[in-house]
Amino acid sequence: MNHTPNLNTNHSSSSINSFHSFSPSQFHSLSLSLSNMDSAEQRRKRKRGRHILLSLSSSRSLFLCSSFIVFILFMSSHHRFFLFFFNFKTTTLLRPPLALSLLYSSSSSAASNSILDTSSTTTTTTPSFTLQHRILFPNHYLLLLLTNHHFNHRQLECVYYYHTNSSTQPLVLEVQPILSTDRFDESRSIVRCPFPRTNGTDVDLRRRGGNLPRRSSDFATNQTVVQSWDKGVYEAALDKDSNTVVVFVKGLNLRPHRVSDPTHFRCHFGLKNFNKDGSFLITTRAVSVAQEVVRCLLPQGVRNNTDRARGVRVTVSHLSGNYRHPVRTMLPSVARIDGKGSKKREKHELCVCTMVWNQGSALREWVMYHAWLGVGRWFIYDNNSDDDIEEVIQDLDSQGFNVTRQLWPWIKTQEAGFSHCALKARDECKWVGFFDVDEFFYFPNEFHHQLGQFGGLPGENYLRSVVANYSSSQSIAEIRTACHSFGPSGLRSHPKQGVTVGYTCRLQSPERHKSIVRPDLLNVSLLNVVHHFQLREGFKYVNMPEGSAVINHYKYQVWDTFKAKFFRRVATYVVDWQEDQNKGSKDRAPGLGTEAIEPPNWHLQFCEVWDTGLKDFLMSYFADPITGLLPWERSLL
Repeated sequence: MNHTPNLNTNHSSSSINSFHSFSPSQFHSLSLSLSNMDSAEQRRKRKRGRHILLSLSSSRSLFLCSSFIVFILFMSSHHRFFLFFFNFKTTTLLRPPLALSLLYSSSSSAASNSILDTSSTTTTTTPSFTLQHRILFPNHYLLLLLTNHHFNHRQLECVYYYHTNSSTQPLVLEVQPILSTDRFDESRSIVRCPFPRTNGTDVDLRRRGGNLPRRSSDFATNQTVVQSWDKGVYEAALDKDSNTVVVFVKGLNLRPHRVSDPTHFRCHFGLKNFNKDGSFLITTRAVSVAQEVVRCLLPQGVRNNTDRARGVRVTVSHLSGNYRHPVRTMLPSVARIDGKGSKKREKHELCVCTMVWNQGSALREWVMYHAWLGVGRWFIYDNNSDDDIEEVIQDLDSQGFNVTRQLWPWIKTQEAGFSHCALKARDECKWVGFFDVDEFFYFPNEFHHQLGQFGGLPGENYLRSVVANYSSSQSIAEIRTACHSFGPSGLRSHPKQGVTVGYTCRLQSPERHKSIVRPDLLNVSLLNVVHHFQLREGFKYVNMPEGSAVINHYKYQVWDTFKAKFFRRVATYVVDWQEDQNKGSKDRAPGLGTEAIEPPNWHLQFCEVWDTGLKDFLMSYFADPITGLLPWERSLL
């Protein structure tokens, strides 16, 4: 459009044509008139020019803004997260200001949330960190740090403080050493802090021996709220095969051991480095919900390239209230999508998953024995151990036992942890066994055979061959084996050669069972009750005959070992023994109260049948003929 003014010159032309017929006085009058007319005309020109400039400026601004948005949208196609914005078929955009979100996503990781952070000080050599989350557990604080560096317990310390009305500077009440640190994922670390001796204080971190802040503003910047462990989203795992994300949630208070209605639940996806509730921009619906596990569709924009979902923050909302006044509540979250997958390779026939707390001393015997039975891969979910379990796992792995440690700091979440492991192991394993480190498979008939024709031990790889026989089944997806519970067997101290040799007296009747499952044939909800999983429709389980297979469960060990069970039960729906509830439960030891007090004659209890079958077999075939040492003893030399 041409914005040049259309000036009319007809009047001036006629005046010039009759110019010579004017007298001097008429000419003077006409000159004044033309002068006034020209001034008015110039004013109109200037006024129209200003409007034109404003119009041009507005058009130019609109054009530049539009160009910027188009540029951002084009560039976002190469960004892992903002590809979400291109497709809205199954997603909902909750907050539209894209440019603002871009600014937050690029700058939020630069500032530390720690009130005592000294990352700007050039004299320190300790790498910087961002304190993202503080979580209040029943017996400690768990702090999540955004950092590329793994801090050890000597580099940081816990600081406890509170604000006073009479002082501009917060009052630091105490400083304590940290309990432990762990590398959580590719970009985050965990620090555990003890409870302070003074109530009503906040917790933070500082570099060991660092200076305290000088201004109260140092304490007020980017503070994160201490989050209660009772409610929140704590983990998220990518399921590439179904284009879904499996989210693990505390505090939904759903009925245990049952699948729930998913229609009231949604997943919300947010920016990777922006730690505010408003950063959750994309919503998808849930397709299954059970206990603490919510499975949702991935946003369409990442379904063709699921690697782009790695590291994206996610939370869950649920609908409450009544039909007329529904209320959707979004839960706090520390979860980011874990999309790490294993390389495509031939699957192990049999793997094992377990969850442990301070059981590093039991791992060698358990792993080495079951490796001989044919287990090819171990997933050890470490639930806040503070013993030497990490060194034990590294040593076993270096010996070729293919053991990995999965940090799982979330307390009382064993069922959720097993769901997580079933999903993780699916790409690596045909079968996965879920049993504890005090449980050992025993095959009485097979173990009593003589040495094989080629000098092999009787029973070698036998467990693997058992499950392999069902690998081609069109109906069997789970193998269940009954457990025999062993007692202290007269011992007062832990047996030096291991539980399989030391404990030889058990109860008459079996208690419960443990399962080995096909991870690719589990129900989409991943519902489990620790001992077994819910299977896909059309598949069933098979029970191993007790005479041919049994699990020796060394459940009631010497008191110094057994009393650790009073600290905390790892299963979600099992009451801790300190609580005065469910005293008749089979999970509890008969006759025990709510305190870790050794009952009279504990070393003689739970002894109805002497059973030395596994002990005799191990001492006959596994003990060194000269020293008498078993393999797990020799590995420590």
